[in-house]
Amino acid sequence: MTKRTSVGKRTKYNRSFTFSKPLHLIARAMPNQQKRRRLKKLNGSIRKLKWDMVEISEEQKEIKEGQRQVREKFEAIESQYDQLRQETNQIMHHTLNTQLRLALMFQILKARENHDYHNAAKLTSALRELVAQDNRQRSVFQNEG
Repeated sequence: MTKRTSVGKRTKYNRSFTFSKPLHLIARAMPNQQKRRRLKKLNGSIRKLKWDMVEISEEQKEIKEGQRQVREKFEAIESQYDQLRQETNQIMHHTLNTQLRLALMFQILKARENHDYHNAAKLTSALRELVAQDNRQRSVFQNEG
């Protein structure tokens, strides 16, 4: 325990008591400790922000990858759509030609039934021309495909 002795207005401590550090260093240490605490807190916040930025960056990469995959799927679907549309148009064209051929054949049969051989010959010629035209178009489609 320290003894106090009064000298004027000042109180003087007995020299037998010593501080672990000199008083002027203890007074300065408080702000440094606070600064250190603030720096530690700030460094922790910075580390957390950096970690958050890394996570956000990874999430953005995942989003971009997802967008790329969606774009690829969309392009594949679009390509399939174009191909199906072309095939549908070809089928419609072939169906129309088949209907025309059947109609001409039916008219040829009717003309022969009625003994109208002149008209039957015209219809047969038209049927041959239609078949030749259809064969030319099929060869064009096969060369393209």
